[in-house]
Amino acid sequence: MKHPRVSLRQELPLVIWLVLIWGALWRDFSVGNLLFGALIALAITQLFYLPPVELSGRFNILHGISFTGIFLLQLVKASFEVFYLAVAQGPRLNNSVVAVQLRSSSDLLVTTTGHVISLIPGSLVVEVDRSTSTLYLHCMNVGSTEEADQVRNRVRGVEVRLIRAMGSREELELVRREVDGHTDTEWPSATGRKEDHS
Repeated sequence: MKHPRVSLRQELPLVIWLVLIWGALWRDFSVGNLLFGALIALAITQLFYLPPVELSGRFNILHGISFTGIFLLQLVKASFEVFYLAVAQGPRLNNSVVAVQLRSSSDLLVTTTGHVISLIPGSLVVEVDRSTSTLYLHCMNVGSTEEADQVRNRVRGVEVRLIRAMGSREELELVRREVDGHTDTEWPSATGRKEDHS
C-alpha cells in the first residue's frame, strides 16, 4: 500500500521527539550524540511510514503555564492520596476500568491527555481506541457509576485545559460553546473526589 508523502515540516515534531528519546536512552545530550540521533530519526521517518503529528498552529503561553502549575500541584497531592489509600485500605480498594471518550480527534491531544492522566498517581491508561478517541483507564478507588462519571468529567477537564493551551481554533470554539460548569475545572484525584481549580 502506497502512503502519501509527508513533508519534513510535518515530520519535525516526531524527529525532535525521537532525538530526545535517543539522548535519554544514552544519557548523553552532547551535540555529537544528538546529531547522530537526528540522522537515525530522519532515516526512520523516511524508511518507515508513521502517521504525521499534525500541530494546531497555536499555543497559548498563559494557559500552558496554568496547565503546568495545576498539573504539578495535582501530581504531589495525588501521590499523598495514593499513599494514604494504600496504608488505610490496601487490598480492600475498589478499582475500575473506565472508558472516556474525548472531544478531540487529534492524535497529539489524545496522546498528551493520556500521558497526563497516566502521570498522575491513581490512574493509568491501559488502552486507546484511536478511531473513537476513547481512553480506557484503570482507576483506584472507583466503585460506582457516579464515581466513574466523575472520572470521565475530570479527564475531559484535562482535555479542555490542553485544548485551551494548544488545541486548534475549531476545538477551542467547541469548548467555548459548551455549557458545562465543571468540565474544565476538575482534575484526576486518587480518592475519586471532585477537585475544583477554577
